[in-house]
Amino acid sequence: MKSGRRKVIAVLIILLLIASWVVSFTGAGEKFENLGKQLKYGLDINGGVYVLLEADSPETGTELQAIMNQTKTVLENRVNAMGISEPQVSIEGTNRIRVELPGVENAEEAIAQIGRTAQLQFFLADGTLALTGEGISDSQLATDSQNGGYKITIDFTGDGSNLFADATEKAFSGSVTPTMTDEAGNTVDAKSIVIALDDEVISAPVVNEKINSRSCEITRPGGFSETEASQLSALIRGGALPANLTEINSSVQTATIGANALNLSVKAGAIGLALVMLIMLIVYGALGLVADIALLLYVQCVLWIMAFMGSVLTLPGIAGIILSLGMAVDSNVIIFTRIREEIAKGKSIKVAVDMGYRAALSTVIDAQTTTLVAAFVLYLFGTTSVKGFALTLMIGTVMSVITAVFITQLFVNLMADSKTFGTNSMFGVKEDGTAKLKLMDFNFKFVENRKKFYAVSLAVILLGFGFAAIKGFNYGIDFTGGTMMQIELGKEASIDEVKDTIASYDLNPTIVYASGNNSQVIIRTIKDLKSAERSEVIDTLAAKYGFNPAKDVLASEEFGPTVGKDLRQNAIKSIIIAALVLLVYIRFRFKTWQYGLAAIAGLAHDVLVTLSLYAIFRITINNPFIAGILTVVGYSINDTIVIFDRIRENTKFFKRKQNVELINTSINQTLSRSLMTSLTTFAVMIPLFIMSSHELRGFLIPLIIGVFVGTYSSVFLCSPVFYELTKKEGISKYEDNKAKSDKARKKSAKRRDDEGIRL
Repeated sequence: MKSGRRKVIAVLIILLLIASWVVSFTGAGEKFENLGKQLKYGLDINGGVYVLLEADSPETGTELQAIMNQTKTVLENRVNAMGISEPQVSIEGTNRIRVELPGVENAEEAIAQIGRTAQLQFFLADGTLALTGEGISDSQLATDSQNGGYKITIDFTGDGSNLFADATEKAFSGSVTPTMTDEAGNTVDAKSIVIALDDEVISAPVVNEKINSRSCEITRPGGFSETEASQLSALIRGGALPANLTEINSSVQTATIGANALNLSVKAGAIGLALVMLIMLIVYGALGLVADIALLLYVQCVLWIMAFMGSVLTLPGIAGIILSLGMAVDSNVIIFTRIREEIAKGKSIKVAVDMGYRAALSTVIDAQTTTLVAAFVLYLFGTTSVKGFALTLMIGTVMSVITAVFITQLFVNLMADSKTFGTNSMFGVKEDGTAKLKLMDFNFKFVENRKKFYAVSLAVILLGFGFAAIKGFNYGIDFTGGTMMQIELGKEASIDEVKDTIASYDLNPTIVYASGNNSQVIIRTIKDLKSAERSEVIDTLAAKYGFNPAKDVLASEEFGPTVGKDLRQNAIKSIIIAALVLLVYIRFRFKTWQYGLAAIAGLAHDVLVTLSLYAIFRITINNPFIAGILTVVGYSINDTIVIFDRIRENTKFFKRKQNVELINTSINQTLSRSLMTSLTTFAVMIPLFIMSSHELRGFLIPLIIGVFVGTYSSVFLCSPVFYELTKKEGISKYEDNKAKSDKARKKSAKRRDDEGIRL
C-alpha cells in the first residue's frame, strides 16, 4: 500500500476512534442513544429473578424433547402474560428450563406462577366449564384443504370425548347467551367453544354441528398460518401433557446492588486501561502510542459489537472484557519485540518492520487461537453467567488479533516511512541496537535448574492435596447445594443475634457482614431452601429488624444438590475437552507430539497447583472457579506457544547436541514478552479486584492465581519438559526430517529473506 493511501486511512481511523468515543458517552441525536443505553444488561446488573426448573418425566429422547418444547411454550405464554419486559425462557440440557424475569422483585410469587401445572379449559360462550385439559390426549397441526393454510386437530380421551360431545350439542343449539370475550376483547359467538390456557383465551372456534367423536378440528376462514397452528397445537398439548416442574436453582437480585457493581467495574476498568496504556508508553515509547491507539479502538469494537449483536452484558462478562484488555496488548508486544530484534541485527527500520511482522504473525495467530479454543469450550459447557464471560473473551480475543495485525501494522508502517519517526530512537532502540528500556537482561539457565522447579511444583501440589485430604476443599453452595441471602437489616446487628433469630429453622448457617457499618449480612446454608422457605426466614428477620423484604433483600440464591454435581462434571469435561482440542491443534501446527505433550503437562500442572492453593488457603471453589480454570488453560497455553514457536524457529541455528543452549536461548528471548503480558494483565485485574463486588472477585481470584501459575509453568516447566522428551533424539534431527518433507516452505522463507535484503 502506498504511503499516501496509508496516511488517509490512518486519519480516517483516528477520526472514527474519536467519534466512536464521543458517541459512546453522548449518543448521536435523539434517535441514537449512548453506548450505556444501547447495551443489554443481565439480571445481576438490572435486577430480577431467574429460576432453573427440572421436568419430572419418564420420557426420553425425542419424546422428552417434545414435552420440553411444549412446556417451554406454555411458560413463555405465562411470562409474557405477566407483562415483564424482555423475559427469557430457554431449555438447558435435556430436562431443564431456565426462566429469566428482569425487574421482578417478588421471587416467591413469580416462581409460583411460572412453575404451576398448565391449566387448559374449554368453556361454553356463557363461561360454563365444559372440559379441562385432562380430557385431551394430543393435538397436532395439519393442512387445511378447505380453507387454505393450516388447521389444528385435537384428540380426546374417552371421557373427554363424551364431555365435548355434550358441550358442542349445547353450543350448536343456540341456547347459550355469550358473556365471554375472545383474545381480541370481542364478545364470542353464541355457538363458540372457548379454549383458554391459564385463564387466557387462546381461541374461540364456532361449532357447526354436534361433534361426537374422539377428535375434532379447529379451523377458520383463510386458515391458520403454519406458525400460528404450530404454536396453538403446542399450547393445547402443553395443557394436556404438562411436565411437573421442580425448582432446583433460583436467584433474585436487586437493581441497586447490580448498578453499584457495574459502576465500580466501569471505574476499575478505566483505571486498568489507563495503567496498561501508561505501561506501553513507558516501555515502548512511540510504538507504545501506536499500541494505545489500537487498544482504544479495540475497546470500542468489543463493546459496540456486543451492542449490535444484542448480547447480554453481565458482571462476569465485564470481567471477561477487562481481562481481555490486559491480553489484548500481547499481540503488540510479540510484534514489537520481533521488530526490535530485527533492528538489533542491523536491518533498516523498513526492513525490520516488514520482517518483524512476518516473523510474529504465526506466533500471534497460534497464541490467540489457543485462548479462543478455551473460551469456546467454556461457552459450550458453562452456565449462563459463565457463558457471558466466555462470549466477551471470545469477541475480545478475535478483535485483539484484528487490531494488532491490521491497525497496529498500518501505523507502524507509517512510522517506518517517516523521516521523523522512522528512527531507532522512536522505535525504542539505541544506536547500537539494544532496547532503551529493558525490564532486565536475561541469561538464565532454565534447563540446568529444571529439577529445582520440578521440586517446587511438586511440593506445592503435595502440600495442597495434604490439606485437601485432611480438611477437604471449601466448596461453595453452587457445588454442594444450598442457599445464600444478602439482606440490608437497616441497623447494626451482631452475627450471633441474627443466628439466634433464625435458630428455629435449623439452618446451621454461616453469616458474614457485607458492609462497613455491620448492617448488611450474607447468610449461607447448605440447605437448599425453595422460594417459599426463603420467604419464611426473611419474614422472621424482617419482624425482628423492621426492614422491607421487597426492597432490602438485595440478593438471594438457591442451588439444588444436582446442580453442584452437574457443575463438577461439566468442569472436568470442559478441561479434558479443551486439553484434547489444544493437543490436536499443537500437533497439527508444530508437526510433532513432543510439543503438545509438554504443553498438556503444563496445563495439568496449572490445574493441580491452582487446586492446591485453593485447598491451602481455603478459598471457595464455586461456579466462577470453573471459568477461571479454563481461562488459565487458555492463558497458559498462549504463553507456552510463544516460547515453543521460538524454539521451533531457532532449531535451524543450533546443532544436535546444543538442545540445552537452544531452549535456554529461546526462553530468554521471549521472557520479556511473558513478563510484559503478565504485567499488563495484572494491571487491569488488580484495580478490578480491589474495587469490584463480591461476585466479581469470585471470577478474579482464580484468574489472578492462574496468570501467575500459568506464566511460571510456561517459562520454568513446559520447555524443560520438552527438553526431557527430545534430549535423546535431538531436536535438530526432527528439523532435518521436517526440512526434507517441506522444501517449498524453506524456499519461500529464503525468498522472503532475499526480498527483505533488497528493500
